This record gives sequence, C-alpha cells and structure tokens, in this order.
Amino acid sequence: MSQINMQVVDFEKPEDVNLIFGMTHFIKSVEDLHEAMAGSAPGVKFGVAFCEASGDRLLRRSGNDEAMIKLAVDNLLKVGAGHTFLIMMTGAFPIHAMRAVRDVPEVCSIFCATANALQVIVAETEAGRGVLGVIDGQPPVGVEDEAQEQERKALLRRFGYKL
Repeated sequence: MSQINMQVVDFEKPEDVNLIFGMTHFIKSVEDLHEAMAGSAPGVKFGVAFCEASGDRLLRRSGNDEAMIKLAVDNLLKVGAGHTFLIMMTGAFPIHAMRAVRDVPEVCSIFCATANALQVIVAETEAGRGVLGVIDGQPPVGVEDEAQEQERKALLRRFGYKL
C-alpha cells in the first residue's frame, strides 16, 4: 500500500510581486512561457521556472530579470513537483499575461495568479510530488454593500478594465 505525506509550502516574495503558478507538460514550456511573458506587457520584468518530471529532472529557468528568475527558482524548488511552472513578475499584473500563458500549447492548468501571500499544498508518494491545491489570500469578512459595489466599479473603470 502506498503512503502519502503532505506539506504546506509557503512562497516567499516581496509584496509588490505578482505570480502565475500552474502545470505544463513539456520541456519546451520554459521557452514558450518566456515568449508569452515578453509579449504580454511593455516593461514587464519576469522570471520563469519549470520542473522537469522525467529525463534529466532539472529545474529549467528563463526570464529578463535576475531577481525575478531567482524568486521563481527558489520557490519552485520548495514545491519540487514535476511539470509545475512558476512565473514571478513586476511591472505588470497577471491579467496582462494570462491569455498569453493560457495559449501556450503545453499549459495544462493554472492553479492561481496572485499578488497575495501564497501557500501550496504538496503531496508526496514513492512516485514523486504533486500539487493538491493552493491557499491564496484570506477568507471574506462580509458582503459588499451598495457603496462598496460602486467603489469597485469605479476602480475598474479608473484602471481602464471596464468602460
């Protein structure tokens, strides 16, 4: 009978850094994710890390900013689950890159895109490690009222996300 060990991995990052964390399936992913990020927003600084699941089983990395590359590598090494990828970024938000990242043919799923403190729940068996899920942010403390709804709508229009 197989045994399973679980652990919670805390991502470490500065408050102003955003990330996209997901699963992909091929070594070509690291270059394709780099290209997706490079074309996503002018001035974006990013690092990409990808865990190979077979073959050399290396953590592959790329990016245009050494600090973001290091953050991506350091955090993904703690997860250590095959076929996972992590993009750390500044100078843009995940909303600017999500469509391009989703359009990478090798991307299977995205666990989260956030600037929040993040915890990853990792399971380990004799076959390897896998991601069970993520803890992204705090639970709600209430339901918005009409004034808060108007504030939300005004914010989205101020940012140019809605007309």
